[in-house]
Amino acid sequence: MDKKISDKVINRLTLYHCILDDYITSEIEFISSKQIANLLRIDDSQVRKDINLLNNSGKCRVGYIVKELKKSIEATLGFAKTKNAFIIGAGNLGMALAKYDNFSNYGLNIIALFDNDRSKIGTTINNKVVLDIKKLPNLLRKSNIDIAILTVPKKYAQATADYLVKSEIKHIWNFTPAVLAVPDDVQVWNENLMGNFLQFSYNI
Repeated sequence: MDKKISDKVINRLTLYHCILDDYITSEIEFISSKQIANLLRIDDSQVRKDINLLNNSGKCRVGYIVKELKKSIEATLGFAKTKNAFIIGAGNLGMALAKYDNFSNYGLNIIALFDNDRSKIGTTINNKVVLDIKKLPNLLRKSNIDIAILTVPKKYAQATADYLVKSEIKHIWNFTPAVLAVPDDVQVWNENLMGNFLQFSYNI
């Protein structure tokens, strides 16, 4: 990616991608920035500004070619480069994420889940086996894992993160409501479900 793209722009581009998917399914060849803006209730100029970052040119009075714009978004956001991941915690959320097949469309390949609950170890969720957490360090090295998706209960989050760091994981997608303390060379992305809900519900 030649240009640094902000998190807000990345979020909007993923929404554009969803719209383009729907247009392709409906066999619609062109889309305008105004159509995208109307669907997302944002300003038309913002859509054009975002798309300009992709070096994708539209056609005057026609719009953007849907398939080309979709490919431009995928190339810019790195969909083509597959990232392998483990889910840490085979509870309700971990199982739900394991069952979500659309991750593969965005370059995320979930290899397996890990837990310390004997009743879950050895079971299979969407063709992904639940393994003993003790096997994690060895399998991390063998499986070329890029991301650990953390879905354990809050009270176990920091201890589990410490275990992941010790196992040399460098990227944690944190779905727990805990703020993790990690070394500077470890990246954490916090998926703040309650924060997103409160932003949505604030004016209801």
